[in-house]
Amino acid sequence: MEHHFGQDAAPASGSFDKTRVLNVKPLRTLVPVFPSPSNPASSSAPQGGAPFVCVSPSGPFPSGVAPFYPFFISPESQRLSEQNAQTPTGQRVPATPAAPISTAVPINSFRTPTGATNGDVGTSRRSTRSRGQVAQEDGYSNAVIEEVEADATTVTKRSKRKLQNKIKGPQSVGSGDVDPDAVAADILKSLNPLVFNVLNQPEGSRDSVAYTLMIYEVMRRKLGQIEDSNRAANAVAKRPDLRAGAIMMNKGIRTNSKKHIGLVSGVEIGDIFFFRFELCLVGLHSPSMAGIDYIGTKTSQEEEPLAVSIVSSGGYEDDVEDGDLLIYSGQGGVNRDKGASDQKLERGNLALDNSAHRGNEVRVIRGLKDLYHPTGKVYVYDGLYKIQDSWVDKSKSGFNVFKYKLGRLPGQPPAYMIWKSIQQWTEKSAPRAGVILPDLTSGAEKVPVCLVNDVDAEKGPAYFTYLPNLKNLRPTAPLESSIGCSCVGGCQPNNSNCPCVQKNGGYLPYSSASLIADLKSVIYECGPSCQCPPNCRNRVSQSGLKFRLEVYKTKNKGWALRSWDAIRAGSFICEYAGEVIDSARVEEELGGDNLDDYIFDSTRIYQQLEVFPDDTEAPKIPSPLYISAINEGNVARFMNHSCSPNVLWRPVIHENKNFSDLHIAFYAIRHIPPMMELTFDYGTVLPLKAGHRKKKCLCESVKCRGYFC
Repeated sequence: MEHHFGQDAAPASGSFDKTRVLNVKPLRTLVPVFPSPSNPASSSAPQGGAPFVCVSPSGPFPSGVAPFYPFFISPESQRLSEQNAQTPTGQRVPATPAAPISTAVPINSFRTPTGATNGDVGTSRRSTRSRGQVAQEDGYSNAVIEEVEADATTVTKRSKRKLQNKIKGPQSVGSGDVDPDAVAADILKSLNPLVFNVLNQPEGSRDSVAYTLMIYEVMRRKLGQIEDSNRAANAVAKRPDLRAGAIMMNKGIRTNSKKHIGLVSGVEIGDIFFFRFELCLVGLHSPSMAGIDYIGTKTSQEEEPLAVSIVSSGGYEDDVEDGDLLIYSGQGGVNRDKGASDQKLERGNLALDNSAHRGNEVRVIRGLKDLYHPTGKVYVYDGLYKIQDSWVDKSKSGFNVFKYKLGRLPGQPPAYMIWKSIQQWTEKSAPRAGVILPDLTSGAEKVPVCLVNDVDAEKGPAYFTYLPNLKNLRPTAPLESSIGCSCVGGCQPNNSNCPCVQKNGGYLPYSSASLIADLKSVIYECGPSCQCPPNCRNRVSQSGLKFRLEVYKTKNKGWALRSWDAIRAGSFICEYAGEVIDSARVEEELGGDNLDDYIFDSTRIYQQLEVFPDDTEAPKIPSPLYISAINEGNVARFMNHSCSPNVLWRPVIHENKNFSDLHIAFYAIRHIPPMMELTFDYGTVLPLKAGHRKKKCLCESVKCRGYFC
């Protein structure tokens, strides 16, 4: 069935008896409101304990750790839910005056919807999703999901053992099973300052959100790296995203732990996420599976569920073509084992219906396709919506489906519409305003870089020659011998005999998704001395630009750099290209005004406290490196300084037995939404020399130092 707004709009009055479906009593019911199917096996099971990926809702919890959402369901809440499930259906009780909606609900009132819904990352025991969804969602196999998901009320001793084995920490190279708590403790110990910041920041501050997500990313990538190194060839990949999230939940490393209606402190409209667990850890959307999140509120003598957020990620027949409107399909009605059936007015569907009557705001997270990881999704927080209408429609399979029309509240910054605009530019259905050059690289890069000015009449930056790679006219001999690898088919993470793996501490530095696993002082990539092919996963920084970048004119900082694409934390962005010069040449170049903005100096001091608190100095590299991009350079020369950067650099050595092959590569510190400026910390020259003047910083970040030099 085609979905257009004209067709999906609410039916004309009288075209469908909505009261036959939407009016129920009591407000929370598990009795089907549609005609019962002829086949009893096709009906859904009653609502039980809330399923949650990785850890049983009933524990076991480590010593000293109290249960918390989403693992906690009070016995009283469970008892009330079961009582309501047994209450016969009737007509809706006349609406009473709306009670004030609490802005903060205690943790023990949280309830997680059961069953799979919009945006699920997996399937539950009472599943309504096909198991193929996980691979589409995250790029991982369902093998782990099938064994780790368990309902708290039906977990057997055998399934508990399976559960504990599957969430167990990673294995070190060649050492067999490892105590998961010990592995997690080692990782968290290395991140201790960040963990301390999360636990001691005000709940819901922007910093607490940033630190929480940073810890999750580091742990997820590190667990994935260890698991990758121990996995046999063609073995099923595990889920480091779920494992890292479970560890953090278990340790209480999260923020915004109280569920409420409306905006979430520390989370900004337009923020992006690449894993459902990230939404959960920052309190934006609590269920790691369900697409509808809700709370219970007291009205009269009944507890009424109200929706607080939804995830629309294409799992159902949603229509998301309009930037300010969303036609959202209800949950349920699809079951892998029992086939399709009518949806029921229960759980999330009931919460959305109540929210339509009460008029409360609902947070909307849109799940979009990740262009660079086809099996994954990007989740975009699109702000607050209100439900304008609801009705019942026929699905493509012929069963009744709830439809909800949500409208975006005015006055909010653009989020999803930015993605829509970029899509139109890509498809050339709409022009990109202010384009000066469609490709300032003149074909030197695989991906064009457009030059844009929609601020004033300036026609471009000062003339320079675009150079995609490093230019070193006087290469020096390598400080250490480099024999290179003989991995003809490419380096493998579990090959402990590979010299490149050995130089990187026993692991490949990059994941299969080309994300850097951890930020070592020096990264060793394959190079001219290696026999592996150009597409070897240990040659990430040598593959050129991947993201569609744009050089654009700012209002007060000159020219800058940003991306049309969402950039995942840990992604390689570009290297700093230009001419390698010596220290004497640096002194000569600094004679002109602001020319030092186009000189990279590896000897500067970098205050990277926001990234890794122990890493307060420049990475230790074999020898100082100075790169001038004044006359020749690439897009990196347009990256501005920020005291709170979203990009950092790391030295990368290409294995080369003939000369020292040192490069400077830039990586994303955190997830970067499209059209956000890319910045790094220029560092500080110490000691300050006579006549060296400080420059006023215009980064406008909360932690701006006021200057850089």
